[in-house]
Amino acid sequence: MNKNTWVVGFMLFAIFFGAGNLIFPPNLGFASGQFFWPAIVGFILTGVGLPLLGIIVGSLDESGYKGVLHRINPVFGILFLSAVYLTIGPLFAIPRTGATSYEMAVLPFLKAPSAMSLLIFTIIFFGITLWLAINPSKMVDRVGAILTPLLLISIIALVVVSIFLLTGTSPVKAQADVYTNLNTSFFSGFTSGYQTMDAIAAIAFSVIVINAIKDKGITKETGLFKQTVLAGIIAAIALGFIYLTLGWIGSHYHLSAAQLSEIKKNELDLGTYILTHVAHDTFGTFGKLLIGIIVSLACLTTSTGLVVAVSEYFNEIFPKISYKTYAIAFTLFSFILANQGLKAVIEKSIPVLLILYPIAMTLVLIMLVAKFVPTPLLAFQIPIILVTIVSVLSVLSAEFNILPFMNALPLKAQSMEWLLFAVVGYLIGYVLGLRQTKISYK
Repeated sequence: MNKNTWVVGFMLFAIFFGAGNLIFPPNLGFASGQFFWPAIVGFILTGVGLPLLGIIVGSLDESGYKGVLHRINPVFGILFLSAVYLTIGPLFAIPRTGATSYEMAVLPFLKAPSAMSLLIFTIIFFGITLWLAINPSKMVDRVGAILTPLLLISIIALVVVSIFLLTGTSPVKAQADVYTNLNTSFFSGFTSGYQTMDAIAAIAFSVIVINAIKDKGITKETGLFKQTVLAGIIAAIALGFIYLTLGWIGSHYHLSAAQLSEIKKNELDLGTYILTHVAHDTFGTFGKLLIGIIVSLACLTTSTGLVVAVSEYFNEIFPKISYKTYAIAFTLFSFILANQGLKAVIEKSIPVLLILYPIAMTLVLIMLVAKFVPTPLLAFQIPIILVTIVSVLSVLSAEFNILPFMNALPLKAQSMEWLLFAVVGYLIGYVLGLRQTKISYK
């Protein structure tokens, strides 16, 4: 494993590790309490395992996800990938980085939040994001070799001291009804991992990783796949360590009734509140500054990677518009949405994720199977169609409560009712595909 692999691996970790990766684990830890371990295992499976799998699978085909989806159905490919890139880009994930940075890096030093302070901060934040993203060929060195080491050092300093201070304290009592036993806790953690958006982000980031490795002079013949896997493993280990430790801190950080009342009254984010107070308890006033540095670096590297990924994709689809124009437009749009506040951004993203995640996971798993089992194109098409239908119905059921029959679907309680449809769809497509055509993915 050479230096370039480490640099690319650190860059991948940095662009994955953003706003949600910081605030969701302590939130999960506090909510799950004594059932922390099954919950965090489920969370890591979707928050680490699926992104790693997505990066690896994306490198199996020279054309990546774009080429595979084009062969399945060109229209579906463009629509799905556009939805993915817009979701992890200017609609949700990029604005979330700016809003989270403000709440954790600036708000603790203010008497009260204000629209003007948020505006000033986001101008600076997205200005730096644009500067880093405007020349994507230099992003790997800027992020992987400079910002990521600073980010890791800051996080490790906070985590080590916090764990030392909390060692010996008992876990908090589970705060949510979904954390009542091992089974429900695992699946609740599993679906909570969706909110990091990393599994669908991997579809976009796989292109960045492959291009970054190619820029180092490595080709398919000289070990492109191997280097991609190694870079992915480096990022996955770092992410898993951070999730586990931040989640453990949340599960052992006791909040008083007054603090819980304050969080509810002011509609504060629980994970943000815990991290800010843990930092203050461990390092005093400097702790607030430290957590601000951690959040700003984490969110900045993620926002940069997302602007690059989204701009490059749409530049490929509509090349008449330059990459630079896309980067400016998406950054500006994200800046506008970030000024709506963190809570609004997170709440609006959940229904979209419930639709995209099952489709993305189905696509990744089928591509993985197809690498070893010759798979007809129908075996791709049918399960994705079924999963799309089930996902939309699930959101309608959950958000509007107009489809009560959805509650009777298998695995509905675990929010994985799509899985059975995906498996059945694949089998049907496989059998029909073998009869109709000999064209296969492999």
